[in-house]
Amino acid sequence: MQYNFDQVVSRRDTHCVKWDFSKKQCEGKYIIPMSIADMDFETVPEVKKAIIQRANQGIYGYTKVNEGYYESIMNWMMKRHSWELKKDWIVVSSGVVPAINNIIKAFTHPGDKVILQSPVYYPFYKAIVRNGCAIVDNPLKFVQGKYYMDFKDLEHKLKHPRVKLLILCSPHNPVGRVWTGEELRKLGEMCIKNNVLIVSDEIHSDLVYKNYKHIPLAAISNDIRENSIICTAPSKTFNLAGLQVSNIIIPKDKLRREYIIQLENAAALSINLFGMIACETAYKYGEGWLDQLIDYLYENKEVVKKYVGERIPKLKIIEPEGTYLLWIDCRELGMNGMELKDFMLTRAKIQFNEGFTFGKSGEGFERMNIACPRDVLREALGRIEEAVNNL
Repeated sequence: MQYNFDQVVSRRDTHCVKWDFSKKQCEGKYIIPMSIADMDFETVPEVKKAIIQRANQGIYGYTKVNEGYYESIMNWMMKRHSWELKKDWIVVSSGVVPAINNIIKAFTHPGDKVILQSPVYYPFYKAIVRNGCAIVDNPLKFVQGKYYMDFKDLEHKLKHPRVKLLILCSPHNPVGRVWTGEELRKLGEMCIKNNVLIVSDEIHSDLVYKNYKHIPLAAISNDIRENSIICTAPSKTFNLAGLQVSNIIIPKDKLRREYIIQLENAAALSINLFGMIACETAYKYGEGWLDQLIDYLYENKEVVKKYVGERIPKLKIIEPEGTYLLWIDCRELGMNGMELKDFMLTRAKIQFNEGFTFGKSGEGFERMNIACPRDVLREALGRIEEAVNNL
């Protein structure tokens, strides 16, 4: 079956954060939001059908996941990532960000430290601070247009006795790196050596471009598996974020028990009915849709690279290996973070995620969401070109 990702579906007046709660108009012209990480595409048709069918039943009482739900996750992970899971490892959650908050609460005490690798997904910072911990930054190295882990700096910071967790973003948001097996093994072994638990956010793991392969951290070795918590969800893959469902995979029994106790204390052990249905259905029937989506996203990426390279040379695209997010180096424009934000919003009429929100090393960058129909993408590029080249 062929899917039409060129179709423009209006999201205005649908309680949509990206389209309804962003700045709507600027000097009479609608802003194009390319910020929040959801997609402007309809989801897998079978998912839509399954939700409608269940909604028509008309009773929305208390529910619980069944065997089919767990089987769909295990089958998906084996088929897409060659990772064999056990049902008992899977703990449902309303989302990866709530899960990370509960993980921090379960495995740290106020005053403990948590390592991040900036520039990185900004809710991580809030999760650490709101749970009374201190952020330890292990910034990625930016070398000739590509980001790498700084293992020398990491080795030093892991030794602090109050460092209890490291939050890994794999694939990395916003820089788009898909970490290699060698990088993951080195990171995992260093954390084991220093008794630091790894929380791996792998929510973008299904969105990887050709010639790259996502490797689940817990699949690297048995030792690393026992020292890791893997956060997964169908939300980025199939555009289901509003249904609030994720699956947290914890192979080690002791860690899983401690995490579940925290969920019980927070009364957070259930998930949304329609999220449950969507997750199982997407993993069962969504593979063909996803394969075509990745091809479409790849072409969107190439369109942006070509357009920017030829017509907006002051901007530099950091080549993504995964995700539908582009990390754009705008430092040649000579603006600080707030000036760049104001420029893009008022002059280009585009809303991005500002680079400085991902950490100090993101200053002068913008994160662009390219999961939209190509006509919308071209309109946005034209606006950016006009604004930048008229400086």
